[in-house]
Amino acid sequence: MSSRLSLRLSRLLNMVPYLLAHPGISAAEAAAELGVTTKQLMSDLNQLWMCGLPGYGPGDLIDLSFSEESIEVTFSAGIERPLRLTSTEATALLVALRSIVEMPGMVDPTAAHAAIAKIESAIASTDAVVTGRPIEVPVEKPVVATVRAALADGRALRLVYYSASRDEVSERIVDPIRVVLVDNNSYLQAWCRQAEGVRLFRFDRIEDATELDEPAHAPSHAANDAAALDLFQDDPDVPLARLRIRADYAWVLDQYPMHRIESRADGSIEAGMRFASPDWMARLLLGFGTGVTVLGPPELVTAVRTRADAALAAYAAAGLVGETEPA
Repeated sequence: MSSRLSLRLSRLLNMVPYLLAHPGISAAEAAAELGVTTKQLMSDLNQLWMCGLPGYGPGDLIDLSFSEESIEVTFSAGIERPLRLTSTEATALLVALRSIVEMPGMVDPTAAHAAIAKIESAIASTDAVVTGRPIEVPVEKPVVATVRAALADGRALRLVYYSASRDEVSERIVDPIRVVLVDNNSYLQAWCRQAEGVRLFRFDRIEDATELDEPAHAPSHAANDAAALDLFQDDPDVPLARLRIRADYAWVLDQYPMHRIESRADGSIEAGMRFASPDWMARLLLGFGTGVTVLGPPELVTAVRTRADAALAAYAAAGLVGETEPA
């Protein structure tokens, strides 16, 4: 729970300067830019009504004028003012920036290093200040630059992608959604037209990328699916599914945020995956058929069994299959 609250706090703090820079933006446009649903954005805006300066009265709290057609901040409570960092805060920020700049696709390395240089100059603690050596900015790989550009432009991508579990290279067209960090690896999260679902593509396994001259058009439910996948982050308050993955379905480890727990003698793999909604997770697992079996927790096992029984009963009622025993 604390992880999700901190993520929301960060989003709220970033939201005010963004809205100040885009007065009159619609809720749909702002939600797409901020990577949330329109419903979540409206909830965040209502939360901002209760944020501001001590006193907590008129003239103290953030004031907004908003509807689904237009959003405007009329009083920012000083959130747009330049931030003054302590030495400890600046050092922590430098460590974070240096870490994230090494992850392909997460940020523009030139912009990140410019920020690093400014912070280092302000606290006078860089190697460049101490030794006079210039800061070396790494050159971003063309593939990574292409993916980031397509994401920024809202364009579809043609990827040549290597799947480690299947040891094969495939070509597919995807509609980019966002870049995410999973277990210290950066991934492109996108709607895969071939698989007809949201998938993760690890940057260091993308062998080639071409930005297409057509807009990305992921289905409307793809954003919700992507948001559901985001909740796997290492939050102990989020339930953990235990799964047994058949050997010929090992590819799902590349496509979904799972971590390997144990490899078994028959070639199957036990893995874990965090989820927020049993209903959503049950739908996902049923799509794998017999390739993936849920081992726990009990409520997820029940949800999968209930959905499977309901599907079999519907088929039987339609005369498409014979009478079946409950799963």
